[in-house]
Amino acid sequence: MKKTIIAIATIAVMAPTMALADDHEKGQALSYSGPVDTVTVAELLEDTGMLTERNAVVEGKLIKQINAETFIFSDGTKEIQVEIDDDMRLPQTIDATTQVRLFGEYEGGNTPEIEVDRLQIL
Repeated sequence: MKKTIIAIATIAVMAPTMALADDHEKGQALSYSGPVDTVTVAELLEDTGMLTERNAVVEGKLIKQINAETFIFSDGTKEIQVEIDDDMRLPQTIDATTQVRLFGEYEGGNTPEIEVDRLQIL
């Protein structure tokens, strides 16, 4: 009897949580289309110190693919290497003419790069 009561109580507690988790998985990421503060690649490259890290939002084009996760990005002012995880999925194929907005972390050093957290097609 105790085991039955514990099982029923456990299901009663977990059911709403599982339902919310299922709804979250079916939903899409927030897609905001209003104004966003961006920075140019030239501004980022002004500080290439080894310890430099900062959040950055840039707009431009992925002009060349180096390997599965590494691309060259240009915003029209300069070019920078970007790293995009190969598990990132997009609703459409992009090419060197596709305008994108990258959200990520800029890291200075010998090869400055942006580690992309999110990519938005404009």
